[in-house]
Parts: sequence; structure tokens; C-alpha cells
Amino acid sequence: MATTALEFRHMETLAALADCGSLSKAAERLCLTQSALSHQLKALESYYGAAVVEKSVRPLRFTAIGQRLLTLARAVLPLVAEAARDVARLAQGHAGPLRIAVQCHNCFDWLMPAMDSYRSLWPEVELDIISGFVVDPLPLLERGEAELAVIHDRQPPHPHIAFSPLFRYESVALMSPRHRLAAKGWLEAEDFASETLITYPVPDEMLDVMKHCLMPAGVNPKRRTAELTVAILQLVASGRGIAALPSWTVGNYIERGYVVSRPIGPHGLRCELYAATTHSGAEAAYIREFIALTRAQSLTELAGVSAL
Repeated sequence: MATTALEFRHMETLAALADCGSLSKAAERLCLTQSALSHQLKALESYYGAAVVEKSVRPLRFTAIGQRLLTLARAVLPLVAEAARDVARLAQGHAGPLRIAVQCHNCFDWLMPAMDSYRSLWPEVELDIISGFVVDPLPLLERGEAELAVIHDRQPPHPHIAFSPLFRYESVALMSPRHRLAAKGWLEAEDFASETLITYPVPDEMLDVMKHCLMPAGVNPKRRTAELTVAILQLVASGRGIAALPSWTVGNYIERGYVVSRPIGPHGLRCELYAATTHSGAEAAYIREFIALTRAQSLTELAGVSAL
């Protein structure tokens, strides 16, 4: 029998496997390679002399032994996390406010559930979203008017700001099932030129499709705006134009055939989200935990996202 006993990291792995339902998604959430996660499982199985998960079963399913270890992990992990928060409170003093600035309308699809989960962990934190959408929220952090900003794309090094990866997603083109472009396998920039592009009422540099596809190609289609995602989709479904939105926001509408989606470019339009804080904010336990919780919850619950 191997000498590698159950460790804290193994319990984190078991919980991630249960939450994510697959080795690949669990590895992303834990910032591990799939090979490293598989090695952990093999070490556990060697130590106990029995399988932890059932082989070649999809979705992933635990054996009786794996289920018992998972039960232990579910009991221990919250206690360790609670103790870590208590230690942070004692060491760093009371947590301060957590005011969040966002660059994108559809961030609320995952940000609000993360905030709801966070409140029970840090009830003393004054948690709030700064109203409006800010093209460049970094000055808000530097002036102390926000503690965290959700921003698009990797940023160059900044002397006062730390950047933490959240997740990668795909922005897809959306159209009515009867639209002529629905016959294409994927769309290129020129396909948008003669269309009406339906977007949120924000500057072009805040729109993935404009910033990363159309503006570099010199394409500037006609525009129509709507405040709400559902309003954009209603306009698209009625043939008033086409749109481009993150895939996680539209899955239910696509499954129902209300609209259809197509990749933007032959390999799809991949975009990234980061959490930005000041360097001192990055050291605060209550802010670190919000970023970690948000990332883990998004990777687990949002369709079509992956780790950075």
C-alpha cells in the first residue's frame, strides 16, 4: 500500500470533482493540469487500495469509498475556510467595504449570484456595485472609490494595480433562425458590414465584437441599442438585426430555437475577464476570497467558460 495519506489538497480535489462533474472542469477550477489531478486520484486509490471514482462513467460518479471521502471533505473544507476567515479578521482587523466597478452589462449574470454566496461568509463587509459602466475603472481603484473592478482583457503591468484572472469565454454571433447568415458555419467581419448590430448602449471599446473583430477590420455596421439582454434577443429573434454576446448568457434561448449562434471567426472569438485591485487590496483576505469564490463559482456554473 502507498504511503500517501489523505491530504487537504485531496479533499479540495474531491469537492471540485463533485461540483464540476468532470476531471477537466475540476482541474480548471483548481488551476491544475488534468494529468496532475489524475495523479492525485491515483495516489488516493493506491493508498486505499480501491477506486474513488467509477471508471469510464459519464457524468463522473463516485464509488462508495469516494462518496465517504467526499462526505469528509464537505465537512472539513468549510471549517478550514471559516477558521482562515477568523484568523484573517484577528490579524488584519475588521474587513472594509467592497465596492465593485464593472465594464460589462452581462457581468451581472454571474456577479450577482457570487455576491449572494459571499454575503454569508463575510456578513460584515459592505458589498456594493458602483452604478453605471466605466470604460476605465482603474482610476477608481487608485482614488480609493472602489476596491475591485471587473475588466476585459489582459492588461499591461501597472505600478499600483494587481490583476487576478477570472475566466475565459466565447462571444458568439446571434441571429434569427431564418436569417440568411444562419446558413454559414461561422461569421467573419465582413458579414457584419451590411447588418444592423444590436448592442448595449456603451462605447465600442466595451464591446468584444467591435474591439477584437470589427474595428481591426475597419467594419462599422449600423447600430441599434437596448439596455437589457432579453430585449436584444427579442430584436434579434424578430429579424431586426444581429448581435454578439457571451455564450453563457444565451444558452437557454439557443436550446429553445429562439435564436441561433455562430462562431465569430473560424476559431471563435475568445475573450477574458480579470479582477483588478490595488496591491494592498490584493493582500486583504476578504477581497481575495471574493475573487476566488467568484472564479470557482463561474467555472462551475457558467456554460462555455474556461480557466485562464
